Amino acid sequence: MAAPNLISASQIIGDTAVQAVGTSATAIVTNSAASGKAIKINALYLSNVDGTDNTAVDVDIYRSSTAYRLLSGVVVAAKTTIDVISKPIYLKEGDSLRLTAAVASDIEAVCSYEEIS
Repeated sequence: MAAPNLISASQIIGDTAVQAVGTSATAIVTNSAASGKAIKINALYLSNVDGTDNTAVDVDIYRSSTAYRLLSGVVVAAKTTIDVISKPIYLKEGDSLRLTAAVASDIEAVCSYEEIS
């Protein structure tokens, strides 16, 4: 699990990932093992698109077969959006940012990130 020296990076590629969140932990962004990259997560927004029901969500960083939770069972009210990551975090090689919802397809996620190599 290495990350490149950010001072000597040769490229930064910005991207946005979107996902309808299901009931199984699923990666919205993954930094593959031995990628030679660091991934900078700039923002993560979760929107409850259900018109009436609240839904609980989990967000974790999955590293070395362990889930490290950023959110655990946080309820997103119907027709609202929460800002999960307001300050950047980094994913090392082999890390994933994963999402899980109590009810499938009630939560939609938007994640802004940069691949640095």
